Amino acid sequence: MLMVGLAGLELAAQERSWLAAPCVAGVLLFSRNFQSRAQLLALCDAIRAAGNGRLLIAVDQEGGPVQRFREDFTRLPPLAAIGAVYDRDPAEAVRLAEEHAWVMASELRASGVDFSFAPVVDLARGNAAIGLRAFHAAPTATGELAQAYIRGMHLAGMGCVLKHFPGHGSVATDTHKAQAVDDRSLDVIRRDDLLPFRDGIAAHAEAVMLAHVIYPAVDAQPAGYSAVWVKRILRGELGFTGAIISDDISMAAAGAAGSIGARVLAHLHAGCDLVLACFPAVVAEAIAAMPPAAKPRQNVLPPALEALRGELGASWDELANNPQRDRFVARITALNPAQGVA
Repeated sequence: MLMVGLAGLELAAQERSWLAAPCVAGVLLFSRNFQSRAQLLALCDAIRAAGNGRLLIAVDQEGGPVQRFREDFTRLPPLAAIGAVYDRDPAEAVRLAEEHAWVMASELRASGVDFSFAPVVDLARGNAAIGLRAFHAAPTATGELAQAYIRGMHLAGMGCVLKHFPGHGSVATDTHKAQAVDDRSLDVIRRDDLLPFRDGIAAHAEAVMLAHVIYPAVDAQPAGYSAVWVKRILRGELGFTGAIISDDISMAAAGAAGSIGARVLAHLHAGCDLVLACFPAVVAEAIAAMPPAAKPRQNVLPPALEALRGELGASWDELANNPQRDRFVARITALNPAQGVA
């Protein structure tokens, strides 16, 4: 199935037709789709109406450099700030990771969004696209903080997405801009990068997002196009039974498969459950490429995707009057004093 991007603050007529397509499972929102909480709630209502209540709504609300909704939301520090605390006080960092996750997730749930693509469990080892988005360079620290983050998201009624499997942090190239190749052996990747994913799966992560990185010692195809990574290693070796999600097919590194339609099919053939078409310019072609077998027969999502639907959470007014939220916001924003709650 597909998750698609929209152009602006309201649904256009063409976008309504996209969202009615049986192969579309949801919408991924960006800063271009956000003006205020009131506007966001109205947009989420319109999206759900267009999909007859079936559609999931998601966003990248990691904190730091990747936070799509800022005005009216808590300005979340990057995960690296929590990792820095871990080096001097691991127990305090674990608490902060859980609180950061709860604040992020509870605010989104109060605003009509089902889930954020979080947490990042890549290792902080110099990748241009990851940077401050990663908790830590050490696999054990990253895994422990990821488990705490998942607990916080679950406490707020939100499913989580581990990204970017099998690990995007140890190759320098930014896959948004160019093809990335990681020459390390599978044994090294297992020892280092896969450990946080194992920990996240043990903490009952609902989904895993794949990297557009080639690991030639394992397979010549980028991980998202690779049945070796998806079926043999993620499903078989790690025993993951949840949803497997591609990264955006519009990214430069996704071009290894060819056309937009070919990229969609390559992800599906590798074993992905959900393919991201984040830019409106590619959505029509992505929908046209979807095979009939990928379209549900009824107005319901497959169970693995349905698990990402948010549970009933507090309203924004209830959050605003919650002393626990006040404490959590004060603690996490102290990690980044230039930012606070809007």
